[in-house]
Amino acid sequence: MTKQIKLANPRGFCAGVDRAIDIVNKALDIYGAPVYVKHEVVHNKVVVADLRDRGAIFVEEIDEIPDDSLVIFSAHGVSSAVEEETRSRNLNFFDATCPLVTKVHMEVRKHAKASKDIILVGHEGHPEVEGTMGRHINSDNSSIFLVQNELDAKNIKINNPTKLALVTQTTLSVDETKSIIDILKYRFPDIHIPKKDDICYATQNRQDAVKQLALESDFMIVVGSKNSSNSNRLSELAEKCGCRSILIDEFTDIDLDDLNKYSKISITAGASAPESKVMEIAKSLELYTDAEIIEHGEDNEDIYFKLPPGLR
Repeated sequence: MTKQIKLANPRGFCAGVDRAIDIVNKALDIYGAPVYVKHEVVHNKVVVADLRDRGAIFVEEIDEIPDDSLVIFSAHGVSSAVEEETRSRNLNFFDATCPLVTKVHMEVRKHAKASKDIILVGHEGHPEVEGTMGRHINSDNSSIFLVQNELDAKNIKINNPTKLALVTQTTLSVDETKSIIDILKYRFPDIHIPKKDDICYATQNRQDAVKQLALESDFMIVVGSKNSSNSNRLSELAEKCGCRSILIDEFTDIDLDDLNKYSKISITAGASAPESKVMEIAKSLELYTDAEIIEHGEDNEDIYFKLPPGLR
């Protein structure tokens, strides 16, 4: 029987990432280089390197950007202060924030206007979390608190438990978030939970595919960068399901001696990993292992987010 390597479906780019990369590419086509991008537009070093080669310049602070330049906000979103600073300098800008992240920003502002305290479940220091917390308003009558794990959920002290709302970072582990939310619901029965929690469709779908594939595999390769939250969650999830997992950007990141210990190999990719890189790694594996590459599951995602009017 021919040895097989299974490719997870769905995998790789989501609609938000597609849109963000398109925004940078279209801006370069229309306005020419350089185009300045606040933070890495998506967390993938291959994508960032390609855009840098085309003339994108990635910066962490708006004051690094020269006057009369074009600015793009990354898919992770930015704080109100960053947007206000950009406007105050009369810099032309396009917002590549994923619309699902923007939805969370709007929820934060709505709850703050209603004088509710807000719990954000997410990872400290992640740009999406910084952007979301930076959208909080009405600080005299509302506070926003970050909860990173179950221990935080058990210990957090809230000013007004009867007027409390929850939002989450979009790229977290579904299972991990559920356990945190369960603790918060037990401690704060009046907490307002979104009708559909804020973990995005792409994160959910890729995690569901990994759960199934991990049951059929003993080694899972996740294509994605180390600073990609959703890619890390996929690798962690495979391990929790009993499947050895590694997170890589390139085929050369694989320890081939270690790989030889396993017979049931599968590949998936984080939402910011390009399909071209996934297939490059898959083809290299095919040559090395003499295995047949087969698609596993179906990709039924057909979501598309429009570009900003100035780039359509």
